[in-house]
Amino acid sequence: MTAPASAPLSIWIVEDHAKLRRDLAGLLDSEADLSCPLAVASVEDALAALHEDPPPDVVLMDIGLPGMSGIEGTARLRSLSPATRVLVLTVHAEDEKVFEAICAGACGYLLKPSTPERIVAAVRQAARGGAPINAFIAAKILAQFARLPTAAPANDYGLTVREQEILQRLVEGLTMRQIADRLEVSYHTVDTHLRNIYEKLHVRTRSRAVAKAVREGLV
Repeated sequence: MTAPASAPLSIWIVEDHAKLRRDLAGLLDSEADLSCPLAVASVEDALAALHEDPPPDVVLMDIGLPGMSGIEGTARLRSLSPATRVLVLTVHAEDEKVFEAICAGACGYLLKPSTPERIVAAVRQAARGGAPINAFIAAKILAQFARLPTAAPANDYGLTVREQEILQRLVEGLTMRQIADRLEVSYHTVDTHLRNIYEKLHVRTRSRAVAKAVREGLV
């Protein structure tokens, strides 16, 4: 008796260029083990869909998007669906963008000149728990870590012990719900602490807070 075929991997696309979005969706749908049920132009549309549809296995995420950026979108998607893997596909090769995307929870980082074969292989690798990053991008990440301070920070921004603890959990990639469970406090309490952390660090997003914490040795 033949074993039933497994369901194809569900891949969402967040890309504001309509032609590229269609081309990527067609590429993924042409693979027997992949399916693209959703291709949208903004993070906001993807977040709205996440409240109505089953979460995808992988999201192909651009960075330069109208409205919410792909970096903040990565953090939001990972917070709402921790099992979903986010694979960045962008034209941005700047060190800071790469570093912030990884800090926000992206599992891999591809540049748009990547071949169709490379994109398909990276999606499969991401779904299996891998980290599809080429040597060029890996070198940028290592260079960023090499520049991080090793001495104690000159400015702790007045963070309380609890705020430092929560910031550490953010750097580790935990969601707000996971932080609440780990610290045995309510979700609302964690949210309040996060707002205070953002204000003290002079940032507006989780990814910026994580990047600043790592860059300045706050945790």
